[in-house]
Amino acid sequence: MAEYDLSKTIISYLDRHLAFPLLAHLVETSLFPVEQVQAAQYELAKGTNMIDYAVSLFEQLHPDEEVPPEFFGKREKAVSTNERLQQEAQAVLDVIENPDVAQALRQDKNQNLQYLKDNYNLTLEQITALYNFGQFQYTYGNYSGAADYLYHFRVLSTDTELNTSAHWGKLASDILTGKWETALEELNTLRDVVDSRSPSSLLTSPTESAALAQLHSRTWLVHWSLFVYFNHPQGRTLLLETFLSPTYLNTIQTSCPWILRYIATAAILSRKSATGNTTASSRVRHSIREIVKVIQTEEYQYQDPITSFLKELYIEFDFEAAQRELGIAERVVGDDFFLGEFREEFLDNARYLISEAYCRIHQRIDIGDLSERLNLTKDEGEKWIVNLIRETRMGADAKIDLEKNVIEIHRSPLPVYQSVIEKTRGLAFRTQALGAGMLQPHQIAQQNQSQPVEAARS
Repeated sequence: MAEYDLSKTIISYLDRHLAFPLLAHLVETSLFPVEQVQAAQYELAKGTNMIDYAVSLFEQLHPDEEVPPEFFGKREKAVSTNERLQQEAQAVLDVIENPDVAQALRQDKNQNLQYLKDNYNLTLEQITALYNFGQFQYTYGNYSGAADYLYHFRVLSTDTELNTSAHWGKLASDILTGKWETALEELNTLRDVVDSRSPSSLLTSPTESAALAQLHSRTWLVHWSLFVYFNHPQGRTLLLETFLSPTYLNTIQTSCPWILRYIATAAILSRKSATGNTTASSRVRHSIREIVKVIQTEEYQYQDPITSFLKELYIEFDFEAAQRELGIAERVVGDDFFLGEFREEFLDNARYLISEAYCRIHQRIDIGDLSERLNLTKDEGEKWIVNLIRETRMGADAKIDLEKNVIEIHRSPLPVYQSVIEKTRGLAFRTQALGAGMLQPHQIAQQNQSQPVEAARS
């Protein structure tokens, strides 16, 4: 199933430290030769200050060769740099951890900096030592230490560019230490920074426009957020809320359509819990409908067994093809770094979607036939269908005839007022859009007529 693996694509949008867990997962799945994956790990490790890790990878790749002497020099340099930066950062920490200083600090950063300069002779340049040491700790592999120093720096600093960099570093550190609640808070804060559309907060280059820089920042943020959304207890719901919003859906369709795999999976995983859940938002409850539209639109540039499963089920209504795609999708989900632990839950929810769609267009269903479409034996299918009817709203409409081995669906007709509501939903919006479309040519014509008159007057 290597052809469906997205690790190489996703790693290009990650910091090298965030890429290490993905490569370690590839070693476990054996989708690619272990030597190739270890070579990739080594190339990444060489660019960090985790010297011992890089040396161990070199020895695994080249057991008969001597360790290059450059590593010993790099280790000595890393140790001396660490000691120097630690002393500089500790001088700042000794001041800000003073209880009197902690009480005197306020929300206004400029006021705090002036207070620290007047009373303790601390300047912004000295406070930047916290950032430098935090960044070095991150390259060293001490992620919890990096998170602490970057947090203290961000509380005091007024440097927008370094604060944004510290946001990214703090998020990566929280991800790598598995602090998902803190990582979610950091992710939301960073998203607000990126969405603020401030050029200075987007780390723009002289040749890059603010809009393009914002698109790039959102693209990177989408990939980093996968770690949080597929580990936080409420992550799948939050993913749908964020990725199906117009702003981020446009980013995904423009820059990274392969993220549709994760939106589709999150929608499938949330389907049973969202059904009949009045507390879930409209976007979550109708996520399947929304993602199917996007899958159909973006099919020309991305598709995989997971998106194809939804397409066959909801667009083509081909249950046999959906069954085939589900069999492949199960393996794809199992091999995916972010989705692997949801394999059984994904399969259960996908079967629920098949049953729901199948029962919607049939009134009399053979249990054996439905079991086959769910890739279950007859006995497994019977138990699964009974549990499904018991746990969902189908129980009010469905009756099982064990003698004939069929399910009979009795649906009450839709009330007239409900039909009217469904038909007229969005009518006001469509009327407004139609009116605006009709007025636009008229306004353009008026402008064209007024231009010659103004030219004659001048």
